[in-house]
Amino acid sequence: MTQTEYKTAVEQLKKYAYHYYVLDDPITTDEEYDILYHHVVAYESANANEIIPDSPTQRVGDQPQDKFDKANHLSRMWSLEDLFNKEELDKWVERITKVYGDVKFYSEPKFDGASLNLIYDEGRLVQAITRGDGTLGEDVTQNAKTIQSIPLTIDYKGRIEIRGEVVIFKEDFEKINEERLKSGESLFANPRNAAAGSLRQLDTRITASRRLVFMPYGIGANSLEIGNLSERMAWVYGLGFRNPHMTHICVSADEIETFYHEMRIARDDFAMLLDGMVIKVDSIAVQDELGYTVKNPRWAAAYKFPAIEKLTRLKEVILQVGRSGVVTPVAIVEPVDIEGVTVERSTLHNFDEIERKDLRIGDKVIILRSGDVIPKIVKVITADRNGSEIEIQRPHNCPVCNSELLDEGALIKCQNLDCEARVVNSIIYFASKPCLNIDGLGDKIVLALHEAGLIRELIDLFGLTLEQLLSLEGFKEKKSQNLLDAIQAARGCECWRFINALGIEHIGEVASKTLCSAFGTAFDTAQREDILALEGFGVEMVESVLEFVRVNGLKINTLREALSPVEPVKRVAVENPFKDKTVVVTGAMSVPRDTIKAMLEELGAKVASSVSKKSDFVIYGEDAGSKYDKAVELGIALLTESEFRQLTSLPDSGTPAQSSSIKPKNSLFD
Repeated sequence: MTQTEYKTAVEQLKKYAYHYYVLDDPITTDEEYDILYHHVVAYESANANEIIPDSPTQRVGDQPQDKFDKANHLSRMWSLEDLFNKEELDKWVERITKVYGDVKFYSEPKFDGASLNLIYDEGRLVQAITRGDGTLGEDVTQNAKTIQSIPLTIDYKGRIEIRGEVVIFKEDFEKINEERLKSGESLFANPRNAAAGSLRQLDTRITASRRLVFMPYGIGANSLEIGNLSERMAWVYGLGFRNPHMTHICVSADEIETFYHEMRIARDDFAMLLDGMVIKVDSIAVQDELGYTVKNPRWAAAYKFPAIEKLTRLKEVILQVGRSGVVTPVAIVEPVDIEGVTVERSTLHNFDEIERKDLRIGDKVIILRSGDVIPKIVKVITADRNGSEIEIQRPHNCPVCNSELLDEGALIKCQNLDCEARVVNSIIYFASKPCLNIDGLGDKIVLALHEAGLIRELIDLFGLTLEQLLSLEGFKEKKSQNLLDAIQAARGCECWRFINALGIEHIGEVASKTLCSAFGTAFDTAQREDILALEGFGVEMVESVLEFVRVNGLKINTLREALSPVEPVKRVAVENPFKDKTVVVTGAMSVPRDTIKAMLEELGAKVASSVSKKSDFVIYGEDAGSKYDKAVELGIALLTESEFRQLTSLPDSGTPAQSSSIKPKNSLFD
């Protein structure tokens, strides 16, 4: 191959890829593509100095990365205001048109994936950054270069941000999960999670194998002189980016509504998942005048699709026993496909819910699955009953150990602490990271020890011997000794970890810390009125604690003697903005959220799990979600992780401190 032939071959490969990945219109076979690709690889191996930078061979790196560095967007990436019905749409449109008159709106599909910001300079892709907190994200440039629908070069020399959603086609999602199932890996919950996880692989070869697709939806920083968004997006598609095709210029709320329903009907025909339609003011000048709120552009909104519902039939109800003994009914339904996912089970919550809905075996039911929400039965079609339906009886005996159940109305519990379902799950939870964090004591090990008869209750862990472990298949001396050492290391644990590890219903990490702070390791001697007086404790939580203590008092004493948990140290934090304040942490951070929580507790703050009027701050990261929205609604001060670190003079996890460009009215940075 000559140099001229090499250049021609590279252009031909790029053309093949463009037709295959962008236009969905293959113009050659896989075999022909592979033959030409390997000819190019051979030439580049012999002529390393002549490699064309955007050659298809340059998309995948050879060495996995150690980590993702933080990177700043040139301009902020905003989230969108959500609209759910025609009434909300009318109000949103009226708010704009009453000031600006006849405004045109650019409508396009809202793809369900992971947001990505591409920065091009001098015609080359120089950086790709995840959304992050909108100001600061992660640099995933090497992974982005593996995505065939992202051009490595464009015919534009200025500096520009091209923004879009990284998605996985529904068909490819199923294939990925089939492969993971065969290899014993956990399955992705949905295509969005698969796309986000694939985009953040440290090994670019894994990302390249997933066939991610980039769907552009907008432009960030730029120096374009194109006056309308629709024209700008047409220009973007002309650069070699994928075109969603189903876009439309609307001139009224009614026209938007009509197009919205057309898109809803067509959503199943899209190769990827849609969760709504995005509406944007077409005029860039009007966009600039409308500006932004704390979180959203005033000139754009997401008109969300309603949750997916399908008709099926209830076959049976099975019972599951949780680690705390709560018996939960689960519906088994005739398999139904909802957006590429086969749904065969649905949560029923409790037997009060079954009675409220008058649900019976054999009933036709409407089942709902929306995004990550666990499928649930939302309606029973009683009009279609033929008399063969069977009433669902409340259970009287545990489905695992057959002991009598305690029926408290909404909750039905197995009180037998020797129940196999309780023992295994309780020990797994007892050893988990948020509890005693016993390294090496995972699900399979606990099950093996239980099946061998070595542990029948929690206290048995502390009587295990090396000889016992070595008698089990697969337990070598080093592994066995490490496990025994890890169990012994749990002695002297923090007070709150001891309480949390007990697995009391409704009592998690935050509540455990509150109990520990108020009563220490002798929390089981606290009186009802004293527990009820604790912040965040309602009647249900108090009754749960008292019931657990009443039933398991001797067990608590035995475990306390074995573990010798440490009483909490009453520390007096120095004066700082977070001392004696209630703080909620939400979204993805540069470090584990537990690290941020520990920092706050050292500062004398109370870390809460939910946002309320009593909250003083919400520290948020990527994908903050409903807690962020609740804070905005209540007027709670919002801080990015960087702003939090600035206020406490903490190092910014290896990156320069950054602040949000827009702050809430009550931000400390006003």
